[in-house]
Amino acid sequence: MKLISRNKPTPKKDKGQRGFTLIETSISMVVMMVAGLAVSSLFAFSLQNNVGGGDRALAMGVAQQQLEQLRSVNFEDISLNAGTTNATVTTGERSYSVVKTITDETNDDLSLKQLKKITITVTPTEGTPAWTRSSVVLVSFRSTLAAGGYAVQ
Repeated sequence: MKLISRNKPTPKKDKGQRGFTLIETSISMVVMMVAGLAVSSLFAFSLQNNVGGGDRALAMGVAQQQLEQLRSVNFEDISLNAGTTNATVTTGERSYSVVKTITDETNDDLSLKQLKKITITVTPTEGTPAWTRSSVVLVSFRSTLAAGGYAVQ
């Protein structure tokens, strides 16, 4: 009689199929934490930059208001004399430094044109971090209605 031996299959050990080690898990958590901190600092930066944008918009409004005041006066008014004036304006619970510079324009032969160059610089002075306080500059020309040599050459 012949005996037939049956071999039971032995379970195969799959090479390369193992779980994560504690070191691998710790390293991946550190990488995710660094990425999370980078995103949170970017969020804080964008929030402050948006606040700075609001300040620049208010500063632009202040500059336009100052320019309109100078446009509304007569050309010979004392407020349009050549020179620089400094002032502080408060609007929207924010303070702004306003520098108005008015210069008389001249022709090539140094004769005066009936034209003035008005430069208004507005800078937020407080309420936001210093790096968000960028100045707004408006430049305009003002001429008289009288006939004369005010043409820009």
